[in-house]
Order: sequence, then structure tokens, then C-alpha cells
Amino acid sequence: MAIQADQETVIVETFINGQHVKSLSQLAKENPTNPSEIVGYFPVTTKEQAVEAIEAAAGAFKTWKQTSIDERIMMMRKAIEKIRTAESEIVHLLSREHGKPLYDAHGEIYVSLMWMEFACNEVTSALQEEIKTHENGKTILSYDPMGVVAAISPWNYPIALSTIKIAPALLAGNTIVLKPSPFTPLAAAKVAEIIASEFPAGVINVVHGDADVGVELTTNPHVTKIAFTGGTETAKHIIKAASETIKDMTLELGGNDAAIFLESFDVHDERAMRRIVISNFLTTGQICMIAKRVYVHRSIYDEFVEKYIEAANRWIRIGDPFDSNTTVGPVNNLKQKNVVLGLVEDAQKRGAKVIPLGQILDQKLFDQGYFLQPTLVLDCDVHDPIVVEEQFGPTVPILPFDDEEQVVHLHNESIYGLTSSVWGKEEDAISVARQLEAGTTMINTAAVQGLDVRFPFGGFKQSGIGREYGAEGIRTYTEKHVINVPKTLDLPYIPE
Repeated sequence: MAIQADQETVIVETFINGQHVKSLSQLAKENPTNPSEIVGYFPVTTKEQAVEAIEAAAGAFKTWKQTSIDERIMMMRKAIEKIRTAESEIVHLLSREHGKPLYDAHGEIYVSLMWMEFACNEVTSALQEEIKTHENGKTILSYDPMGVVAAISPWNYPIALSTIKIAPALLAGNTIVLKPSPFTPLAAAKVAEIIASEFPAGVINVVHGDADVGVELTTNPHVTKIAFTGGTETAKHIIKAASETIKDMTLELGGNDAAIFLESFDVHDERAMRRIVISNFLTTGQICMIAKRVYVHRSIYDEFVEKYIEAANRWIRIGDPFDSNTTVGPVNNLKQKNVVLGLVEDAQKRGAKVIPLGQILDQKLFDQGYFLQPTLVLDCDVHDPIVVEEQFGPTVPILPFDDEEQVVHLHNESIYGLTSSVWGKEEDAISVARQLEAGTTMINTAAVQGLDVRFPFGGFKQSGIGREYGAEGIRTYTEKHVINVPKTLDLPYIPE
């Protein structure tokens, strides 16, 4: 499927049963670098159309679930090649609607394809039927498809966090209705349609819109599973809505991921300092697993801050996503920009010191877009909002700690537990990591730099339910089906 050139206006439509469906109204998606420029238009899918999409998926499931895993893999591999062929156009569209620098948008496609290829390679063994013969007879364990999956993806990684759901759901034999975020609806919809072009009609459907569509996806009795990535507060509404029909759910939610620097960390390691800066400000800090609060042992705190500022000023260059010199683009939307500004201003009012980081490449462009200069926040209290809340933007607090017990407590008292990182001598870092409440803890790296799609990813506490990636991320789209064939049909304790 051809995607229009990066300067053209892109139009996406509701996609049901292999066909584009016209909507009565459309919404405009602006370019966060230049909000006066409209990147494209996306539809306001009606509730009735959402029902139609779900019913199309339910109808397609009846035959799709009968296909072999080999057939599904073959189709998915063809879709992967189509995405790879269209990568340049997809990347340009993603950069325009999101604000990601080109290198970052390419990175999102890289992670998406890496996961899709892993899922193709892993699905046969992950869903292999198990037959066990034992003293009581024989037991068969199979992994059966669930049915219609409602996939709701966020705006920060719209393609990666759509394909993380699409690939395993389809490979496991399910059908899907995808709802991209209205903040980044274009590239995700285009990629979903590229994938859909290799699958039977109705297997993949795409809807857009607001609360009415979301409510339908989470309450419709034909939907058997919800796969959602987004905010914890939204997830609470989803859980309540889905309770009437007891739907299976995979929820990857918010995080307030901590980076802990032990006394054994070498502050003169320039590559490590660059890694933590990237872990704070990649994608303008708008990643669920970004390092959002930094704790540094008091014995190295002052020198760490000095070296951190040096590293940040070398790497951070704020500007046009299409400029090869840019490492940090705008915030995706005005609402999120104001959230981050509010947290920084609140920290200043509480007495914190706010230090601007990096270089603004084009002041005129900076002033017209949703840009924020990255900031370092010092001298704040451990319970200030900027520390305990998820900023989801280009600011980070750095705080000192005195001992291991204290920093483990500070980490674990959070309501979140998505990822964390510990930096220092490996043995020391692993010892601390074992005490942290987090779905993933990385050693001497953090965020996307430490992600491995071969292993399960998800959070503790209010950071989510279930796991994605790895074999577990494939099996989460199946129901375990046990078939017992007992050797003796009569039970000895039941009388004749």
C-alpha cells in the first residue's frame, strides 16, 4: 500500500472487513513541530461502525481460527516485507504527526519489525500442543485462540505498541479491532492496513474516535480480550466497563521508573553518562519505560550532577525532527506540554532548582511548536509531585540517597513498578535489583536501550496486568485448553 509523500495531507478512514468506510465527520491532526500545518485527517468512527467492525471480526474468526500456524506465519512474513518496503514513507509520516526525530521514528519501526519477526519464529514452539501420558491416563494441553481482540494503542509509540498486539493476536488465531490514539492516528492506521492486505477480510479492522468507540470495544460481548497500553486512570475505567462480560485483559500502564546510581558507579564513564541522558530524554521523555527519577549515592552526587549536565549538553539538540542534527523533538501535543510545564513550575515554587539542558537549534521553530527545553530538577523533596508522578516529558529530578535500604524503600513506595535500572559494579547492582518491585530491571542501562523482545515485559502494581513480548506475550492471546483422557473411568470412592 502506497503512503503519500511526507508533505502531502494524509487521509485515513475507518477500515472494516477489508473495506474503507466513510464517516460523517473527520478530525485534523496537526504537526507538533508546526501546529498550523495539518498532517492529515482521521475519521470519527460512530458507535454503529464500531459494532460493525466487531461483528466483522467475529465473523472472520469462525474461519480464521481454523487456519494453520504455518499459514498465519506466511501471511505475517509477507506483511513484514511490505512494511520494510514502505519504511521511508512510514517514518516520514510518523515524524510529522508525532514529532519524533527521524532516527527515533526509524528506531520504532526497527523494534516493531524485530518483534514481529520474533513472534513468527517463536509462535510454533510457544503454542505447541503438549501431550502427557501418566499413571492416570493421558492429558492434552492446547493453546486455543480467544476470539475478537480489542486493541487500544497509545500515542507515544503508535506503531510499535500496535504491532505488539497485532502480531501475536493474529498468529495465535484471533481477529482484531485496533483503535489508535487520536494524537497519532495516521501512521498506525496505515501500518495496520498494510498488514491487513495480507490477511483475509475482517481479520484486522481499524476504528477511530472518542469515548463512544472505546466503550463499545470494552463492553461488546463479542470482544473476548482487551489489549490496552496507556494511562492507569483510563485502565481503571476499562476494567469497570469490561467487568460486565468478564473479559481477559492485558494492560501495560503508567510507570515512574527509577534509575539508581550506587557508590560503585564510575561518574567518569562518558558512555554510561550518555546512556542515562538518552534514557531520560529519548522521544522527548515520552516513553512508559523512560528513566523518570534518578537517585544517586550522596558520596558521588555532586560530581554525578556535574558530569550529567556535561553529557546532556553534548547530546541534547532540540529542533526540527527532519534535521539530522536534532536529537530531541517537540512534545506530541499541547495537553502533555502543559502537564510537564505544570510539574516543573510546581517544583520551582517548592524551592527546587531547574537547570535547562541542551541546545535549541532554531529559536523561531522552537517558539512556534510544542517544544520544551529539557530540564534537570535538583533540590526537590522525595515526595514532590515531579518525583512521584509520571512526567511523560523532557524533565527529570535527580536526588541523593544515603544507603541501600533507603533507596530501595524510595523505589518501592511508588504505586508503579514498570521498569527500573541500577548502575554500578555488576554484583552490587544485581543485589539491589533483586529487591526492587518492577517488571524489568536493567543493569547499567535503561529504557529502550535495555529492552529485549525475547523476554516478557510488563509491570508490578498499578503499572499493569499481564505481560507482552517473549513467548508469554504470544500465549497471552490464547486460552489453555486441557483435555483429560483418564485410564480408569470409575472413581474408587464413589459407591456402586
